[in-house]
Amino acid sequence: MFVKKLAMSKIWPNANHIHFIGIGGIGLSAIARLCLLQGKTVTGSDMSLDSPVVSELVKVPPTAGQAGAKIYEGHKADQLPTKATLVIYSLAITDDNPELVEARARGISTLSYPQALGLMAKDKYTIAIAGTHGKTTTTAMVAGILLEAKLDPTVIVGSLLKTKSGQGSNLIVGQSKYLVAEACEYRRSFLNLSPRILVITNIDNDHLDYYRDLADIQSAFATLAAKVPKGGFLICAVTDSLLAPVIKNSVCQIVDYEKIESANLKLLVPGAHNVKNAQAALAVGEVLKISPPISVGALNKFNGTWRRFEFLGQTKSGAFIYDDYGHHPNEIKATLTTMRNSFPKARLVVAFQPHLYSRTKLLFNEFVTSFNLVDELLLLPIYAAREVNDSAITSQTLAAAIPHSKYFPNFLTAQNYLVQTLRAGDVFLTLGAGNVYKIAETLVSPLTVKAPP
Repeated sequence: MFVKKLAMSKIWPNANHIHFIGIGGIGLSAIARLCLLQGKTVTGSDMSLDSPVVSELVKVPPTAGQAGAKIYEGHKADQLPTKATLVIYSLAITDDNPELVEARARGISTLSYPQALGLMAKDKYTIAIAGTHGKTTTTAMVAGILLEAKLDPTVIVGSLLKTKSGQGSNLIVGQSKYLVAEACEYRRSFLNLSPRILVITNIDNDHLDYYRDLADIQSAFATLAAKVPKGGFLICAVTDSLLAPVIKNSVCQIVDYEKIESANLKLLVPGAHNVKNAQAALAVGEVLKISPPISVGALNKFNGTWRRFEFLGQTKSGAFIYDDYGHHPNEIKATLTTMRNSFPKARLVVAFQPHLYSRTKLLFNEFVTSFNLVDELLLLPIYAAREVNDSAITSQTLAAAIPHSKYFPNFLTAQNYLVQTLRAGDVFLTLGAGNVYKIAETLVSPLTVKAPP
């Protein structure tokens, strides 16, 4: 992890002990990591401690005498330390969370993750990467360009980076004025940011457990776009009809990333969607007056992030194993198109863990047609995340509507089936925003190749 004397040590000057509720969240954990590097005492809680994000937080930071985070499994009021002076919580946490209730009863200051991120960004030249799909990869690409140009940015991204500066981390701490931040639209979180440069990769129907419809989603993006000042820049695909109501009242300069020259790109990450992500990143480079060869060079070295069409290895039988975070029908189609184009003759096997009852129910028909390029589909129980059980929608219902699919009640039965059926030359992909990647990890043999085919 990249560590410097921090320029942002005064963000929470009076908060020496910060407690994080839902600390395993990919965004919230970055704030927790930053607080550790500032020398603050960090505690937290999460429903599961079995993740690489949590594992990194409990390690001792490379600061003399500094302890790592103490993290509890599950949520209980008595886990809120008596010395905590600030509580920061994930938006996945409900108002009746016992630790949040206890914090408010004690009069401890509380901030949501988006509010905390907004405070971090307050005095920075913020480059916000928004959009329904592609924002994580685009954020990481922009970070790579700024690092290559030696602009020393601070970066918060919704995955784990593979750059030298951020190896295995969702945070890079820089000393310059630049902050590159992934901007999430859920519950209008991104409105806590005031970007000087805003990238909108695309807009699609998602988070319909919160938004009424597509028009409501567009209104949120329009409000964000309107926050970009006259001297700022909005980077998007200008001809995208879904963006028309978003950009019509913008006062800033609008840059069409689809017009950015991409002929010199030789991306290591496959897929037409990643070319678009790269064009958006190149547009940020142009706005910042970074030399095009530097930007292109950075992108041609970019090798992806954690859980974005990530090659993990091979099974003992010789099947190739990939993992991807895709959980929306259009993301799934893009990933599977890339997969099929990369392996036109291979047998493609996918294990999909639907994310959220509401998303599965509201986009059911779209999910049914998302897996046409797959030879065999394994469906796992819905990952509920922030939602309560909804018996009206199940993965069995989805399996019944997709001819080439099978339902598996848990990871172990799926793993046993895959060990028996995956053959040399097959390509296997775990897909979903939950913890389905653990199936892929258990299948990887340490004796096989580590480079993708």
